[in-house]
Amino acid sequence: MPRSVTVGLDGSSESLAAADWAAREAQRRGLPLRLVHALDWHSFTYAPLTGVESLTRWAERLPRDTAARLRRDHPDLRIVHEQVAREPVPSLLAAAGNAELLVLGSRGLSRVTGILVGSVALSVVARAELPVVLVRTGGSDQDSHRTGPAATASPVVARRDVVLGLDLRRPAAPVLEFAFDAAARRGATLRVVHGWSPPSGPDGTARRDTGQTARVPSGPADVLSPWRAKFPGVEVSEQAVVGSPAGHLVDASAGAALVVVGRSTHGPRPGPRIGPVTHAVLHHSAAPVAVIAHG
Repeated sequence: MPRSVTVGLDGSSESLAAADWAAREAQRRGLPLRLVHALDWHSFTYAPLTGVESLTRWAERLPRDTAARLRRDHPDLRIVHEQVAREPVPSLLAAAGNAELLVLGSRGLSRVTGILVGSVALSVVARAELPVVLVRTGGSDQDSHRTGPAATASPVVARRDVVLGLDLRRPAAPVLEFAFDAAARRGATLRVVHGWSPPSGPDGTARRDTGQTARVPSGPADVLSPWRAKFPGVEVSEQAVVGSPAGHLVDASAGAALVVVGRSTHGPRPGPRIGPVTHAVLHHSAAPVAVIAHG
């Protein structure tokens, strides 16, 4: 199968919202959409409370019915669906091997402190080498529940910014390229949020974060210049903030079409990891979040 936009299904409202988002994104990219339902991945968590035979039929019907609905809404989109009888994380990572983008549903911050997004989604984000987008229901991506081909090019959504969390200490080309490309495909402004640490005060301690926009050195212009040249049609706005940008990215997500953040695959300790800024954005973002792995 050619490269695709792949979405994981589990029957939850979040995964169905993710399928809708993924269908529109596949159309933007001119790629087929692939629906993957892992039978061991919450297969019965969101199913009707009926007998085992009915639950099995429900599990078999879920990807087929979702594909049929999406074909009605997107008649020109090629859609394939499949079930895999494996644990969810390896199933999704294997399915993503031939994907350009993996899309999952996200519950955001749970009512139970410390339970974030869903263990499957977090595990996939922490391990995937390709971009992973987490989609919530009721977020600020206003076309997430629209149907029909017109939803793809909604003028309302086109006016919403794509927000990029830029790490000036380690500006990663994959993160920058994904964000500029996403803004270009949507005809949207790219809003770049980057943090910096102010000079120390007379007592040697850092000045307190006031939460206000601050002046920064000319570094961001140097980082963004080649990408502005590569994507000349993308309007770029910059927001420099004191300290960590996590809270500012969450604030910006309320009016965004998409938030783009990075995930470093290298660190002091081996194994899967999600950085603190990305972790905070995944907790609280009102918009879909694209997590881009980089070295």
